[in-house]
Amino acid sequence: MQVAITCRHGSISQELREYIARKSEKVVRYLGEVSEIGVTLEFEGERSDVEMLVEIEGYHTIVAHVEGEDAKATFDRTLAKMEKQVHRYKEKSRDHRRSKPVSEVARLPEDDVDADSDTEVAG
Repeated sequence: MQVAITCRHGSISQELREYIARKSEKVVRYLGEVSEIGVTLEFEGERSDVEMLVEIEGYHTIVAHVEGEDAKATFDRTLAKMEKQVHRYKEKSRDHRRSKPVSEVARLPEDDVDADSDTEVAG
């Protein structure tokens, strides 16, 4: 898994770069199928914008974006936001309430309706 850190209109220390890389890898703990993580820091005067992109197996990307004053604190808030979104994505992807896929459950009432209409016409 690769963590790409990009800075626009400024630079960050090596210590902060290592901190961001280490903390970003926490997302892999929640989702095993993460192929790439991208973190972009953009500085405009005193403000810093942090955007985090998590690519899941090349077909889905989750984005979190936070603006703030301090780059490290803004990154921490972005990471918390990303963790919530990843958790929500993971919960949506597995439905604990059903033993059958939703597509099979949706077909069952249609089959019953067709069977009922055949018996009424024949009777």
